[in-house]
Amino acid sequence: MAIPRLADYPMPLPPSFPINKTNWRPDPKRAVFLIHDMQRYFLGFYEDGSILKNELIKNLVSLRRWARENGVPVIYTAQPHTQSTVDRGLLNHMWGAGLTEADPDLQQIVPDLAPNEEDIVLTKWRYSAFRRTSLLEQMKSAGRDQLLIGGVYAHIGCMVTAVDAFMSDIQPFIIGDAVADFSEAEHRMALDYVARRCGSVIATEALIETSAASVVTRDWLEDRVRGLLEDAADLDPNENLLFYGIDSLQVMRLASELKARGVLVSFEDLARAPTLSAWWELIYRKCMAA
Repeated sequence: MAIPRLADYPMPLPPSFPINKTNWRPDPKRAVFLIHDMQRYFLGFYEDGSILKNELIKNLVSLRRWARENGVPVIYTAQPHTQSTVDRGLLNHMWGAGLTEADPDLQQIVPDLAPNEEDIVLTKWRYSAFRRTSLLEQMKSAGRDQLLIGGVYAHIGCMVTAVDAFMSDIQPFIIGDAVADFSEAEHRMALDYVARRCGSVIATEALIETSAASVVTRDWLEDRVRGLLEDAADLDPNENLLFYGIDSLQVMRLASELKARGVLVSFEDLARAPTLSAWWELIYRKCMAA
């Protein structure tokens, strides 16, 4: 019934993220950053020296720094060590006694992410961070209607919190490389569900970059295109990108990323002239007309 030992897997990279159904864009003035269940207890199920765990913590530290620099409230969830049978309810049937059977110190947030005096720490009782907490009230009183979600585990608390946010007319964003899960398959399932049914999936770097500068630059476009190609060492900006191996799914993903940054170009627009120079000319015209 307890959480199993969790094997390492590669953190999903942004080019492999699902295509979002919405065109929502995170706005620091509207957002709250939720660091979900990053307690020593839950991180302890990963292997010692886990690359996945280290990358998760690194990305969350970067996002917390960005949040504080941009006036985005940081809210933590943490399950209590003392939980009665009534408090845990049906969780007992699914997971056993949980933290109650562990060392009390394992209740603490991992040291690299320890909250400061300005942060809010909510006592967490159920999968959703909204259940039996003041999260919804806190967001409404602050006039915030976007929730940026990172932490563990992606297909349980993170995903269910995103669903609950959506049901409360709050736009949820799962940060695809700032969550971790039991397995890569479950991690990707959570991202896919949120992108298709209740929210948006965004990458750590894209979130920070989008907030820093909403304008798409030529350097950004070239870096993004190079990231989609297996071999871009001799990339000719006027050469058909099909010759470099770019495929229709990658073009669709790029169109989705541009849309998220406020540049409304379609798959058909990009497919009509698949060269780096033509794409930049198209994007530049769109930006100038906006």
